[in-house]
Amino acid sequence: MTTTEYLARKPQPHAPVRLLCFPFAGGGASAYARWQHELDTRGASVDVLPVRLPGREGRSGEPRFTELVPLVEELDEELDEVLGSPHLLYGHSMGALIAYALIRRRQERGAPLPRAALLAAYRAPHLPPPRLDSGGDSDGDGSGAGFGSDADAESDADFDLARALVALGGLPEALLGHPEWLRALLPVVRDDLALCASAGPTGGPVHVPLHLFAGADDSLVRVPEVTAWRRYAARGCEVRVLPGGHFFLRTHEGWLLDEVAPLVRRYGGRRTVHAAAS
Repeated sequence: MTTTEYLARKPQPHAPVRLLCFPFAGGGASAYARWQHELDTRGASVDVLPVRLPGREGRSGEPRFTELVPLVEELDEELDEVLGSPHLLYGHSMGALIAYALIRRRQERGAPLPRAALLAAYRAPHLPPPRLDSGGDSDGDGSGAGFGSDADAESDADFDLARALVALGGLPEALLGHPEWLRALLPVVRDDLALCASAGPTGGPVHVPLHLFAGADDSLVRVPEVTAWRRYAARGCEVRVLPGGHFFLRTHEGWLLDEVAPLVRRYGGRRTVHAAAS
């Protein structure tokens, strides 16, 4: 199988199903470092493939994407061979947007689609992107640092963004006392937020089942905003509300994987779906 920088290793050739995982804004493939082991222990036979986006972690020297469309075009090309086998997609926050946009692109060109998409902690595409303030609240009024904030903002705006991430659970509070670390991290976050803001119209329903995950205490993306993905589900939709806030992927990983494992088993024996061009 062809190698790609978007995956840390070659996929397992005989896995019954693959699970490709897309990161949240500012995050990387390491967010899913434990998933293979944890799903194995839950009896889910799956090849977990965290997706490595440019400009972070092992690809830190590469330029980052700040627009969704060119990223999805490259993902579609680079992962096409991998996505020809039975697979699922999981995306958290920004990752949910990327996963959905990738499905839309592949659906439009009649390429193999995932057996299901697991989308977490992101508003449905027809809703405005959420914005951050230092309290971690989402009010949609254009205030605060957000999914469209200026990458050249002054240091006080950077500190506000860092405090917002701390309030959401995306950063340890101790990092606020280390500006040198924030200078390395925040440009990644800001570029990712710009990418989310660039999405624009993203099309209509996808011909795969959608499984939606929301944090009960998520102050950035409310449960009804996650539930609103239902209008994009042409093959059925399920919603699960988990304990925790926006980063329940971190704080309640076990709860989340207890929900993911049965889905992996459910979709592990079905035939690959091919899309009719739309």
